[in-house]
Amino acid sequence: MPVLTVPYADTATALAAALAAGGARCAEVTFRTPQAEQVLKAMAAHGGLTVGAGTVLTPEQAERAVAAGARFVVSPGFDEAVVTKCRELEVPVVPGIATATELMRALRAGVDTVKLFPAEALGGLRTLRALAAPFPQARFLPTGGIGADLLAGYLAEPTVVAVGGSWMATSAHLERGDYEVIRRLTAEAVEGSQP
Repeated sequence: MPVLTVPYADTATALAAALAAGGARCAEVTFRTPQAEQVLKAMAAHGGLTVGAGTVLTPEQAERAVAAGARFVVSPGFDEAVVTKCRELEVPVVPGIATATELMRALRAGVDTVKLFPAEALGGLRTLRALAAPFPQARFLPTGGIGADLLAGYLAEPTVVAVGGSWMATSAHLERGDYEVIRRLTAEAVEGSQP
């Protein structure tokens, strides 16, 4: 899943087209830039992708994200208020965890799919496997420091539902308007994720 930090909304339509042409079915637009809501609206309007909001830190951001067209919400950490708001808004939420304690809190709150973040800084696959062992009901969306070279290893894990990464559409790609490169990198990632 492409994880996107897009500074300018005027690139959103071309970005959505490149990702969809590369075979992406969904994308996460991070709430890290002032124009994130406009980017989300434009990408959701494209229609070729299921677009969600990432880096959602507060219930208010979750509301704004859903109003802008987010079909799911991803957070870097576990915040019960964000989870509750997403349930009220009837959108799937994937909160982040980094420890067994946070995973236990998420499971107790009825969340069984979590974002392992920052995956590589936490120890990568070794940490994911260690967390999965005592919690077989948990499913993971690892992100953070994962590139194309690590994709297959993560996707081979039965508890991994998807892998998020920014390598398919970096800020440098967007600044240069490298939409063909974005399409190619997305196509390679999609092909690499097929069994």
